[in-house]
Amino acid sequence: MSSSVSSSPARGAAFAELEQLVRHLGEELSSFRRRALQAEARLKSLEGERDERRAAEAAAAARANADDSPRDPRVAELEAENAELRRRLELATARTRQVLDRVRFLRQQQAQGGER
Repeated sequence: MSSSVSSSPARGAAFAELEQLVRHLGEELSSFRRRALQAEARLKSLEGERDERRAAEAAAAARANADDSPRDPRVAELEAENAELRRRLELATARTRQVLDRVRFLRQQQAQGGER
């Protein structure tokens, strides 16, 4: 009987320590999630800026090419349309990658949440 009485305070202290550690890990996880979301938002912003810059460069190149050589107006119109479609395709591809990355991140977070 004396051994169970003496181990009871030790168990209580160990449980309190474990509870404190779990609380601390939860706070760290919350901090990591917040940082990951901030980094993801920053990345999305930078990718958007990059895509807009590329689209502007492509449009400028298309205009320069159209201005360089006198061609059939229909060919110039089709080339400009093609440049615009390429720009839109690049933007859609970038957005699709962003959504896919977000889905992967959320699935990873969900899998980690299920392990607890």
